[in-house]
Amino acid sequence: MNEHITQLEVNLNSVIKGKAELVKLIIVTLLAKGHILLEDIPGVGKTTLAKAISKSIQGKFSRIQFTPDLLPTDIIGSPIYNPKEGTFNFKAGAIFSNILLADEINRASPRTQSSLLEAMSESQVTVDGTSYKLELPFLVISTQNPIEYHGTYPLPEAQMDRFAVQLSMGYPSKEDELDIIYSQKNSNPLDDLQAVLTCSDLVDIQNQINQVNVEKSVTQYLLNIVEETRKHNLVKLGVSPRGSIVLFNMIRAYAYTKDRNYSIPDDVKYLAEYVLSHRLVLETKAKYSGVKKSEVIKDIISKVPVPR
Repeated sequence: MNEHITQLEVNLNSVIKGKAELVKLIIVTLLAKGHILLEDIPGVGKTTLAKAISKSIQGKFSRIQFTPDLLPTDIIGSPIYNPKEGTFNFKAGAIFSNILLADEINRASPRTQSSLLEAMSESQVTVDGTSYKLELPFLVISTQNPIEYHGTYPLPEAQMDRFAVQLSMGYPSKEDELDIIYSQKNSNPLDDLQAVLTCSDLVDIQNQINQVNVEKSVTQYLLNIVEETRKHNLVKLGVSPRGSIVLFNMIRAYAYTKDRNYSIPDDVKYLAEYVLSHRLVLETKAKYSGVKKSEVIKDIISKVPVPR
């Protein structure tokens, strides 16, 4: 693995205790230029995670607390009138950062949620017909609370499709929680965190991912799984072509972290649940019968033949 990525993994594990697999998935998503949706309970370290990534890459960090009265202009910015010159000057919003934490995203209206779509897809925002490029790398980490649904707006399919993965941190083990408590006895571990690479270094590594080879048989295997999501009897809306592209990029990034310049079918099998599950829309009966989307993906993987 690239030395910078190894150091980044060490950095994140030093502040996020007992979540080594989650940290690896987040790094893979970062390398694949994806965005992350964290659905979890409050207080498990989601903000700490986002800040740790930002400090580790010497990036600019912004946090937006999504509320019902939040407006799109609060996120992307707006033209401000200059009375001296009689002109409008664009004042950039919080989205102009490297790591953006969109906290409790489903508390804002769909109109406000949609202000992230262009930025997440094209790394730019458009205001009054003028497009403004965002500085790279650009990563959105959004959170939503699975318990508190009062006053929330469900994320529409178009918004869900922009996230490369949906993950959950969950409670730490008793031993890890003890470690967390004592690690913050005198100071916050974030305060001592040192940068291990620059934003420019990360962009270079992201570009190296493009050199990872994927045999057509592996890509066909990936597409067979995606195709089955569109035919499954429990699924109303399957995975979109965007989902296929994201999974393709994710398996290349995952192979890179495994010191391989090629992807294998096991990469697809491992990542499919994280990349595809949240993109499914279940049939009404399946949804209210308690069927989990991840179980549907596992069922599909068990039935699709693996290439030799």
